[in-house]
Parts: sequence; structure tokens; C-alpha cells
Amino acid sequence: MTMDRYLFAAIAAVLLAASCSGDLGNYTYRELDAPSVSGISGSISVLTQERLKISPVIENGLGPDEYEYEWKVIDRNIDMAVTVIGTERDLDYLVTLPPAEYTLYYKITEKESGVYWMTEYDLTVNSSMTLGWMVLCSDNGNARLDFVSDVTGLTYIDVLKDNRDMPKFGGPRKIHWQDSMSDVNSPYYMFTDDGATRLGKDSFEWEKEYSMMYEMATMQNVTPYSMVSAGFGKMFVSGTDAYYCETMGIAGLFGSPVNKGFRVAPYVGANVSGVQYAAVYMLYDIDNRKFMAYCPLLMKNDLGAQNPLAEMDEMGLIAEGLAKEGEASVVGTAFSKYPEGYDLVYMENTLYDPGNGKMGLTYSVLAEGDRRYVYGIQLGDMLRFADCTYVLGKAYYGDVSGCYGITDEKAIFAFSSLKGYVYYAVGDTVYCADLNADPIQGVPVIRLAGENITLLKFNLYKRPSNSLRSYDLVVGSEKGGSGTLRIYEGYESDGDFSGVVPVVYSGFASIVDATYKERIN
Repeated sequence: MTMDRYLFAAIAAVLLAASCSGDLGNYTYRELDAPSVSGISGSISVLTQERLKISPVIENGLGPDEYEYEWKVIDRNIDMAVTVIGTERDLDYLVTLPPAEYTLYYKITEKESGVYWMTEYDLTVNSSMTLGWMVLCSDNGNARLDFVSDVTGLTYIDVLKDNRDMPKFGGPRKIHWQDSMSDVNSPYYMFTDDGATRLGKDSFEWEKEYSMMYEMATMQNVTPYSMVSAGFGKMFVSGTDAYYCETMGIAGLFGSPVNKGFRVAPYVGANVSGVQYAAVYMLYDIDNRKFMAYCPLLMKNDLGAQNPLAEMDEMGLIAEGLAKEGEASVVGTAFSKYPEGYDLVYMENTLYDPGNGKMGLTYSVLAEGDRRYVYGIQLGDMLRFADCTYVLGKAYYGDVSGCYGITDEKAIFAFSSLKGYVYYAVGDTVYCADLNADPIQGVPVIRLAGENITLLKFNLYKRPSNSLRSYDLVVGSEKGGSGTLRIYEGYESDGDFSGVVPVVYSGFASIVDATYKERIN
């Protein structure tokens, strides 16, 4: 770090001296002896509520009493807010700053002349819960949130217990990070059978207004299964109704159900891979047993003020009507017609994009008696303004009925974003099926003898620096009431987890869901 980076005052003094060269008054002039600062690391990391102590080595210059000192920080992500944390030569500060990335400035000012020198450093403030796994457990049927800290290396049990005014929730479903289109101070959602609430960003603090009913136009208590964002909005299913909230420049509220006259399954399909404007969502009509498309921006006048809810084929025709001449709206030939007459078993949005169209595949497992089929549908952008150049894609179809155990009612699924693989767990075993094989068969890749697998997923990380970790398989299991979380590396192993030694965390109750908490800013 150079000491003369901010010598604005010194430059001004030189110019002033030059302008007064003709003044014959009795003045004393002297050369400034610039102090030199060392002994401070260029990058500093500290935890909240710890003491930050820095003793700089200052050489040259005048005596220490001839200067004034200031330590200040600027938050790089919140309006460049400035906080002074010390005014002594050495810094001894009990860290009360919120976890964030800061620039730390050390300013030395000569009392007599007002000339100052300033150095800058990178300061990272963490809390014990800045980074790590949020593990949602069922503790005798009640929702309990545990946390595995990548900052301290410790596991914290029941991190919500100090939220004394927070109601108890039964039937835990999901722990969700809404990284955009949400309050930056409370971006985490806990979904349960009893209701839903946001949680604070630092230590999962809670207040009454975090209850999700405050996000509903009707102030009703809702019980989402999950939440999906795409384009300028977000959507969830509560009960058998789907709710949408538009957030284009405003903090919108969820309105009345978007499905009219039919019930929907507890899943929402959307493109989680590319940037979109007029995003197309996908629901499953469980009364008429068919997929439905929902494009909320179709209600806008510049798109013809059309009905935003339509059957998939009809949505394709609407897209063709809005397309420029020669522009393709629907791509892919994996199947000719969208499926009808099946029961939906499972749906999952992935980053897997075999056609490189910036449209991640949304996989669905459909059942007809003891038969199981997988459909891969791509959902894009009606306006094609951003990454997505198509509206819909018929990307995959496969008969997975021959996979051992896949028809088990308790089977749980996870689809890879790396390859065309589906993983499914039955009892204590995880199977893998290559969806491009002929015939498609399930091969056991992980066996946890005597344990019951309760969670199987790929955590889709938000930050580019963590992108390869989205291919890691997350497995939660339970034995004798005790839960264990295992993370299997996926990118280097190319999705073959049979030989991977997992990272293991234990001491939980029965694990329902786990989501990685990344640094917010």
C-alpha cells in the first residue's frame, strides 16, 4: 500500500506555497517528512464480537503526538456507508459491524498542517453463521434448524431457540434462500406444514413481520412446499393452489391463485439457468392430469393482454404468434406431444442444458400404474430479450420402469445438472440411472447400511465461485433418531459417486432439507 495515494492536502499545500512566492511576509517553510506505515496485512478477516487489534509500524515522520489518527470502514455493498471504528494510533475494536466485505482505511493527519496520509486494506467480517449448511430437521415432528459453520468448523444445534417470540412450527418442509427479489435483511425462508416465515440474514433472527402472511395480499397463512424465481417474479404452491408475485421494480405481494378451476401438484417448473424477462413457469394440473404453462407478462398490453395460463401446446402457439419471422419458439424433438393422463410423482429444475440454449432442464417423473416415465422440458423467455432464445423445449423422454426400486412409494429423487442422470434413494441405497442408456437401469452407487435416507438433492449454489459445487450430491440419512449429512463431490468424479469418500456431518435429528448459506454480499 502506498502512503501518497491520497495526498490531496499535500498537493494543495504545494500549490498554495507557489501562489504566495511573491509575498514578502515572515513565514517559516519546512519539508514534510511523510510517515511510512507497515506491519498490517493487506487482507484482514475477523468474526463479529471479537476484538480487532492492529498495531501498525510507523517509521519516519514526526513524533506520535504530532498526528491525529482515524480508522474507518466502508461497506462495499450498502451505499458505501462509512463507520469510524477507532481514533487512536493502534486499533483495539470490539467488532459490532454486520458480516460483510469492507474497505478499511487508516488515516494519519499532521495536526499543525492538516496534511494527511491514508492506506487501505481489505476487511472481511464474518459471524459464526456467515457460511455453512442450514440443516432443517424434524425433531419429533417439530421444525428444528441446525447449522454447520464453515467459519468456525462447529455445528450449532437449534439455532432458532433464542428467537423467544417466534412460534413453533410443525412438519418441516424446506429451508430456502431467496437470493433475489426478497428483503436483503431476511432472505431465508422456512417452509412447514404449519406455515412459512423468513429468517434474518446474520444469525436467523426473527420478528413478527417475517411471517409470510405479510407477503400475501390477503394476509392469509400459506404453507409453501418450495419457492421458484424466474424473470421478474417468484411462485410457490400452497395446498393445491399456485401463487405468483411480480417484483418488477416494486416489492410486490402474492395475489390470488393463478390456477382457475383445477388443482395443481406441489411443484413449480421454471428456468433456473439463464436470465429471462417474460419467464414461462410450469404447473401440473392434477385434476386433468396435464402440464400447464403460466407466463404472467402475457397480461401486459405490449404482449397483447392475453391469458397468461394455457396448456403447453397452446403456449407454444402464443409464442409463435409473438415471434419474428423465421424465429423458432419451440425446439426439441424428444417427444411429439406433451404428456397427459399420468400422475405426477416428482418435478425438479436443474442447470443441465444439453442444447446450450440457456434453458436448464425441468425433469418430471410421471406414473401410470407400475410404469415410470421421465420427461425433460425446457422453459425459456417469451420475449427472448436475454440469454434464452427459445420459449419452450421438448428435450427428453425416457422409460425408467426397468430401474430397480424406482416404483417404491417412498423413493426420493435428485436430477443431475452435470449429466443426464437421475439418482434415486430407496431405504439405505442410492441408485443412479443414465437417462441416455438403452435400456435405462438403476445401478447402486451409495449404500448406507442400516440407515434410512431422508434427503437427496443437488444444492444449486448462487455464487459463481461455488458453481462447481452444484454438482455435489447431498445425502441426509437417519438411524435411531440421529441424522447424518453427507456431501459427495460431483464434478471431479464426473457424477460417479460410487468411489467418492464424502464429507460427513453428524449430530442432527431426522434431516428434511439442507441448503448451503453463501455470503450474501
